[in-house]
Amino acid sequence: AAAGGSTAVSVCVWYVSKYVAMPAAGRGGTRGFMIMRELARMGHRCVIMTSDSNQLADVPQFEGPHFTTTINDVKVSWVRTLKYRTAKSLRRILSWLDFEWRLWRLPKDELPRPDAVIVSSLSLLTIFNGLWMRRRYGSRLIFEVRDIWPLTITEEGGYSRYNPFVFALAMIERLAYRSADAIVGTMPNLQQHVEEVLGRSCPVHCIPMGVDETLLSEPEPLPTEYEAAHIPNGKFLVCHAGTIGITNALDTLFECARAMRDHSDIHFLVVGDGDLRAHYQAACADLPNVTFAPAVPKKMVQSVLRHCDLLYFSVHASKVWAYGQSLNKVIDYMLAGKPIVASYTGFPSMINESGGGVFVPAEDVEALRKEILRYTELPAEKRETIGAAGRAWLLHNRSYRTLAENYLKLIEPNATTRCKETTP
Repeated sequence: AAAGGSTAVSVCVWYVSKYVAMPAAGRGGTRGFMIMRELARMGHRCVIMTSDSNQLADVPQFEGPHFTTTINDVKVSWVRTLKYRTAKSLRRILSWLDFEWRLWRLPKDELPRPDAVIVSSLSLLTIFNGLWMRRRYGSRLIFEVRDIWPLTITEEGGYSRYNPFVFALAMIERLAYRSADAIVGTMPNLQQHVEEVLGRSCPVHCIPMGVDETLLSEPEPLPTEYEAAHIPNGKFLVCHAGTIGITNALDTLFECARAMRDHSDIHFLVVGDGDLRAHYQAACADLPNVTFAPAVPKKMVQSVLRHCDLLYFSVHASKVWAYGQSLNKVIDYMLAGKPIVASYTGFPSMINESGGGVFVPAEDVEALRKEILRYTELPAEKRETIGAAGRAWLLHNRSYRTLAENYLKLIEPNATTRCKETTP
């Protein structure tokens, strides 16, 4: 019997996504594994199917088309998939197609029969395998949205909604919303988007990112040489830690750094790698108040953040954020117990709910500059109080045990979660 879940009967859950990372190795994307691990701890049987094409994770090296192992009582099957270097490329789409073909061919007879299949975007194409699995095994099908596609690429990638590829993705998205037995979003206001797409009322369940319990212990310290080379001393440190790419909207931060170059006591620390790192490093080469530091393993992220005074993230001014956010970066920031300032225009959550920081309008350099100056003028004790409030809220509201229990409620056979058909 399952312990602590919403049902006393042991169930089998398959979690299927092209991008899943294991916490021991990955820098991101571990949410799916963490939820499955909690379900396994409750006594349920859990299987993850994913690819070896994940730029944010270290994946096993194996011969043949697939490799299966067990990690923390979760059976994990990796599928060998076409690799790609940049996110915005044809090869990435071909990798999606390759994953679906190889996933369909993955031997499944030795796996426990699923009671529920969770298909998690990206890629949207996996819904087709999910529909086939539901038909074959008679399971419930849950569609999980971690990125809203194709909205993200039309709003932030510059693609027209009339682009044939975008049009095809929109059709697949609509199919997924109509067909799934339940829809889950990591963002808190996804229901509004789903109802806009379908034109009718539809229940959507928010199961956001959570906090990894292993990160609550003392983090691994930074190498002495890393601190000496990259962490300025005696400065008020404003830090962005994470991927440096087009979706991270870091132009606002660097424009702010340029506007504040005469504030010798304030320094901007950018930790991470990404497609645009070299571009930004070249553009900021003349700024003495900006330091770029290499990415660190997940277990060292908290050690970096402890050196900082104010943590920053940003997004583009985009319709995507009208439906909210649940970013791994925000989880890491709140866990650090430091105040947060976010260049973010959208549905507010987490930071405002906890009192752990503040939002300023996206892409507004002057608003960001004023907010940074305001934080520098606050007593250190006040900043500590703000950061502590964010950490306390996170630990109370975002445990993976709670998130796994919320998933169990959707797996129950009698759960009424499907969208209602339009009345003729």
